[in-house]
Amino acid sequence: MLKGIAASPGISIGEALIYSKQELKIENIKINVCEVEDEIKRFEKAKDETKAQLEMIKDKAEQTMSEKEAQVFKAHIMVLEDATLYKKITNNIMQNMLSAEAACEKAMNDICIILENLKDDYMRERAVDIKDVVSRLISNLAGINNLCLNDLERDVIVVCEDLTPSDTMQMDLDKILGVVTDIGGRTSHTAIIARTLEIPAVVGSRIATCKISNGDLIIVDGISGEVIINPKENEIKFYSKKREDYLLHTKELEELKNIPTVTKDFRKLELCANIGSPKDIEGAIRNDAEGVGLYRTEFLYMDRKCFPTEDEQFEAYKEVALKMGNKPVIIRTLDIGGDKELSYINFEKEQNPFLGWRAIRMCLDMPEVLKVQLRAILKASHYGNLLIMYPMITGIEEIRKANKILEEAKGELLQENISFDEKVKVGIMIETPAAALMSDKLIKEVDFFSIGTNDLTQYTLAVDRGNEKISNLYQPFHPAVLRLIKKVIDASHSEGKWTGMCGEMAGNEKAALLLLGMGLDEFSMSSISILKVRKVLLNSSFEEMKIISEKVLELDSVDEVIEFIDKGYK
Repeated sequence: MLKGIAASPGISIGEALIYSKQELKIENIKINVCEVEDEIKRFEKAKDETKAQLEMIKDKAEQTMSEKEAQVFKAHIMVLEDATLYKKITNNIMQNMLSAEAACEKAMNDICIILENLKDDYMRERAVDIKDVVSRLISNLAGINNLCLNDLERDVIVVCEDLTPSDTMQMDLDKILGVVTDIGGRTSHTAIIARTLEIPAVVGSRIATCKISNGDLIIVDGISGEVIINPKENEIKFYSKKREDYLLHTKELEELKNIPTVTKDFRKLELCANIGSPKDIEGAIRNDAEGVGLYRTEFLYMDRKCFPTEDEQFEAYKEVALKMGNKPVIIRTLDIGGDKELSYINFEKEQNPFLGWRAIRMCLDMPEVLKVQLRAILKASHYGNLLIMYPMITGIEEIRKANKILEEAKGELLQENISFDEKVKVGIMIETPAAALMSDKLIKEVDFFSIGTNDLTQYTLAVDRGNEKISNLYQPFHPAVLRLIKKVIDASHSEGKWTGMCGEMAGNEKAALLLLGMGLDEFSMSSISILKVRKVLLNSSFEEMKIISEKVLELDSVDEVIEFIDKGYK
């Protein structure tokens, strides 16, 4: 048995699939004259293999994706068959005496340098296609066959060091039963996505990829954080029963659907869902979300070769707006950086990327990127109840600069006679200590706050939230974090405005009562947690928890707070 961090509830039993990516290193660059013919044959064979792979991907894309997405793979086949590319590679082998791998790499770099320096956007984007195709060709030459999570043949439990945002975007959800990782914590990207997709997950096991082999039967207990390798018959029976009990409990919670979240003393609250794409709305609706408290738009920008167009973004936001009807949908502007990068933006290596060029900082340096997104959101606001939220704010200046771009976008749409909600509400994420401490000033500039406890905890305690070695120090219940949360809520209420929370703490059943007493107005979480939190809040009293929360805020240590909460606030 391995012990990790329970990241996403549920029990899964299935075959393990070790997912890893081999790093491509080109060796044996130079060849002898007698090796030229063999290298040409190796290249031709790898080219045929690459074409067969691309044909298979194209066929699948035509069945499961839109025509536009499928066209990408048709273009890749055309790149592979390009006569200029072929000639450059073979000349590099025959004349420059390079190995097939080195010949491909040189041809790719020579062509891409030319394309990337052209003024035409379309031609510059073709450089990315060439890199994709030739990298696959080189991998085949080197005998590297990196698995793709969108092309699985059977049901599996994915075991890996960690999953990148791009990996999760490609996952075939019909085939993935669970996830186990070596690294990460409850607020890591993998954990958050697993909860959003309602896939049982255990993260931070440290040694899963060393102890588990491909094909092993494993049990993933996303409730206790346990992973059992090649279980005995009695263990399979025990966990099968535990899974049945969990599913039964989940079904019982469905009785709370279509019931407003109101405490025993009639305080009305909103329980909303965090989503990453339009497809996540199904889970939000299924779990009776009263709105979307966080739409992570960065996933629209990932796993592609260029920025999404205004129309592409508009369609994505419009789809969510229509499906949610008059329920609020808070759209967070692009939050890239930290652990999320884009292949088509040059991110210079930073020692502390979570403290670096990311989120609103990047967008204010690239105002046209932000304006395109704001125009798309505004246009979609005509079809539903959309709100705009800026991430990673540290001061008033950033809000004013972002709002200036928003006003420019509004002015352009008015001139173009395009309908939108001219009174669309604007809020900010409170996820830095600076924003929390300045909340009494910042609230005068916006309509609402949403507290991002994942980063607020990380920055307040100087603890990397993805580092399992110090996961014990990552404590949202730390008195310093709690006092900042209370300060933010009070600041918004003093101006007659409201505060929500979209960090993982909002979906914590034990934390819900404390946050209720502190005056939190809106709780936004993974859809899977909504009904559990509703059950807790329906049976609670705001006035009682208000008195209790004041006692909690007077406690001096994390241990005291957790002990008090574990005892049922007694």
